[in-house]
Amino acid sequence: MRLSRRTVLALPMLLAARPVLGADRADIARNVLLTWHRLILELVRHTATYVPPVAARAFAYIGVAAHEALASGNPAMRSLAGQLTDLGPLPPRAEGEFDEACVLHATLAAAVQALFFNTGPTGQRAMAAMDEKLGQKASAGISEAVVARSVAQGHTIAAAILAWAESDGGAVIENMGFPREYTPGTRPQDWVPTSLIRLQQAPLLPDWGRNRTFAIPSTDGLDAPPHPDYDEAPGSDFHAFALEVAETGRNLTDEQKLIARFWSDDPMLTPTPAGHWISIVIQIADRDSLPVEVIAPTLAKLGVAQADAFISCWSTKFKYNLLRPVTYIKRHIDPKWEPLLITPPFPEYTSGHSTQSGAASTVLTSIFGENFAFDDETHVDEGLPVRSFPSFAVAAEEAAISRLYGGIHFRFGNQAGLEQGRAVGAFAAALKTEA
Repeated sequence: MRLSRRTVLALPMLLAARPVLGADRADIARNVLLTWHRLILELVRHTATYVPPVAARAFAYIGVAAHEALASGNPAMRSLAGQLTDLGPLPPRAEGEFDEACVLHATLAAAVQALFFNTGPTGQRAMAAMDEKLGQKASAGISEAVVARSVAQGHTIAAAILAWAESDGGAVIENMGFPREYTPGTRPQDWVPTSLIRLQQAPLLPDWGRNRTFAIPSTDGLDAPPHPDYDEAPGSDFHAFALEVAETGRNLTDEQKLIARFWSDDPMLTPTPAGHWISIVIQIADRDSLPVEVIAPTLAKLGVAQADAFISCWSTKFKYNLLRPVTYIKRHIDPKWEPLLITPPFPEYTSGHSTQSGAASTVLTSIFGENFAFDDETHVDEGLPVRSFPSFAVAAEEAAISRLYGGIHFRFGNQAGLEQGRAVGAFAAALKTEA
């Protein structure tokens, strides 16, 4: 069953009205995991600092926290401690009986409320209500001693994950992610602002590429190769790539416009590109009735892949500092040309959407298989139709080409981003989550 965005924000109230009716404890734990993630997708929309790299970081930590909460009591699951950078052993469980739904709920409630501490009043109320109402459902019929022990374990796991997160370089977002001081490049190919908004005269999160990575050893070995040599001469390779963007934008079909908007995933309007792929997993989990022991490691690996993809991509972006198509086109092809989508305020190469889509598709293919078909209803509430894909790879390729249709990336930025993301995603896919 697909839940509308309005319904998600009202979920705590709906949960209060629904009896458990003897539901299996594993189903309750599954519901806890999916319900919190549905709320997280909405919190990303309502939290101003949650631009795409920041959102991906949160999904990674929340995914890892949920996985570790379950792995701490399930001998069939393997902890990610020792596999992720600087993540040491998590606190073991004490003696006594635990309830997995209560452990998982306490972990997620603590982690989400800490990571989204700066969301608005609506988000604050939704988190508090979710904590109370979903906590009541998780603990119904369980002895007070087991509930208390389980909640304490969940809080311990969350505290350990949050302490680990504090030292990664991305915990504090000042000035909405824009540096207060910035020295622009002086080469003709260097990025220049594409927005008149004062805040966006400097690029977003220029130091994000220096953040601690999760699964990849560093960004160095995964950097994209140099882009085509910059050239302003008609007939040059670079000019041809820019001309392709300009001509594509002038002759967009209705289907191409739809694809561009479907994958745009703008911050504050959508759950961002990372959230789009999280949404896909939630839809698959609902459709196929996946157990919590499958959903949790899937979300953990996906979150890690996307967080690393943005770190790797941002490292590349600020290494090459390449201007956007709209800048080149207006200077050298057509001063009146405008892209379909608003150009984001940071360098072009490589494409963030393409990089994280390549990473996401690699992880999900490793879990579900090469030819795993699915429908994507992520933007139905915004009036966009369901799109169907025969595989995760095809979806990632469409996400990448959507940025050319939108007029905000050269083809080479998309293609190199996909390859970069696939290389990043392979590290997350290799994580061991089963004992």
